[in-house]
Amino acid sequence: MDMVTGAQVAVALTVPIPRERMWDLVTAVDRIGEWSPEATGGNWCDGAQDPAPGARFIGRNRFPSGFESMVTCVVIEAERPGVFAWTVLDDADLVGSTWRYELREGGEPGSALVHHSFTHGPGASGARADAETDPRMLDSRLVTLCRNMTTTISAMATADSTMGAVR
Repeated sequence: MDMVTGAQVAVALTVPIPRERMWDLVTAVDRIGEWSPEATGGNWCDGAQDPAPGARFIGRNRFPSGFESMVTCVVIEAERPGVFAWTVLDDADLVGSTWRYELREGGEPGSALVHHSFTHGPGASGARADAETDPRMLDSRLVTLCRNMTTTISAMATADSTMGAVR
């Protein structure tokens, strides 16, 4: 039985930043390394400069074990200021995971509700390899993803309030 495909986690946080501004932050793939405990950077590919369906970017990650990876990501949804989603492809161009931000107006003026989710695909990934060795590793990975997603959103909001506009 495949216990990895379809595994998912999601977090939701309200941040003191307008939804339009939060859109600028979540789509700034070149700045993700400033905020994420795991993603160390990203670059748009093939001349893309903004998120649009079909646009590709390379993401770089560093894991607590010291392992580093580069992955190809493909934007599947980009609807300013509401949705930014992408897939991460494995070496066989199968979807290893899907990541999604949904941005809604927050309860207070000038705030946004940020819903961030991860769903594992049928493709290869470190999580899949670890789960095949020890199924308990999948739960551990999902907990880490939730923590990292929350940390990243909070860091974006903090950086924005202290630094101002996207460079």
